[in-house]
Amino acid sequence: MNQTNPLPSIRPADRLGLVGEYYFSRKLKEIARRRAAGEDIISLAIGSPDMPPSPSVRLELVNHTLRDHTHGYQPTVGIPELRQAMADWYKRWYDVDLDYETEIQPLIGSKEGILHVTLAFCNPGDTVLVPNPGYPTYTSLSRLLGQKVVYYDLRPENDWQPDFDALDAMDLTGVKLMWTNYPHMPTGARPGRKTYERLVDFARRKGIVIVNDNPYSLILNRTPKSILQVPGAKECCIEMNSMSKSHNMPGWRVGLLATNAEFIRWILKVKSNIDNGMSYPIQMAAAMGYKNPHAWHTTNNITVYKKRRVVAEEIMQSLGCTFDPRQVGMFLWGRIPDCYASAEELTERVLNEAHVFITPGFIFGSAGERYVRISLCATKEKLAEALERIKELNIRK
Repeated sequence: MNQTNPLPSIRPADRLGLVGEYYFSRKLKEIARRRAAGEDIISLAIGSPDMPPSPSVRLELVNHTLRDHTHGYQPTVGIPELRQAMADWYKRWYDVDLDYETEIQPLIGSKEGILHVTLAFCNPGDTVLVPNPGYPTYTSLSRLLGQKVVYYDLRPENDWQPDFDALDAMDLTGVKLMWTNYPHMPTGARPGRKTYERLVDFARRKGIVIVNDNPYSLILNRTPKSILQVPGAKECCIEMNSMSKSHNMPGWRVGLLATNAEFIRWILKVKSNIDNGMSYPIQMAAAMGYKNPHAWHTTNNITVYKKRRVVAEEIMQSLGCTFDPRQVGMFLWGRIPDCYASAEELTERVLNEAHVFITPGFIFGSAGERYVRISLCATKEKLAEALERIKELNIRK
């Protein structure tokens, strides 16, 4: 009988101890197990659009997929047709002029952009400013890459805008990047021109790069804005945008970042060592999507979500939560009643007793601990069914 020596102890990298599994990754596995066991759970948690892309986008994908010579590696910088379509889209929707050859970089989704920007601008030990509340990936990726995360608080009494007096009073030694996200997720706060102007001024005075994540500007919003509308912003700011929300293409993984040519070169140096660009058929279909008429976006991103939002507000009221009706984007953010010790206490009760999954705000930072978030990415009928279940449960008590 052959004897084998025991394997030496194998350990993961130390960086894994700095982060946990993404909340939705963990929770969706639980939901899947419970559904497999027969529970009818309505999910109002994830911001994954349930409507399809425009017919022209899908037809363009099929046409290019059926061709024989469209399946090879593609340039990391993206094909000219896609970059030109992105530049035209920015001009049409934001009145921002971008050189498609040097000032735009297509992305395989915004999470990839967060990774590449951080690698291009930050050394291990550098500091990044992250909003609280804010998108959890700003924090987790920074920690994985060895950056120090410093939070700046957003408060409801300030309409969830940055407190520039507090920012100016901070010790900014070693700060390289500041992450911003307007329209804001999870609070739905609208971007203001004054906020963008002050961010650009702050960046220029402090020598910090502002990265504005802007995927929600076309959702429930007739006046989309970009930080790049501010004169001089391209010199010190990067804006990321995505087709996931605005074009109902979350699984396609198509996004972009826009900034000055030198920043693009630095980011491309990182990106070109990691991937070979997205599929040619997807790029051509995405280029078609950027040509969607305003009427398509009005129907899908305003009319449909507006109707759903009415029901989501009723759900919030049934939960005893308060909210700002001026919110935009594809979520509704509400403050929980005082009778609950935490947002997760409320969301777990709703999940276990009403079989409705909504998001506790603590996952977005300490400033979200008394809040919950409802996604509008469910049909009006599903939202109405969730409302009835919660009413029957009389969850407020």
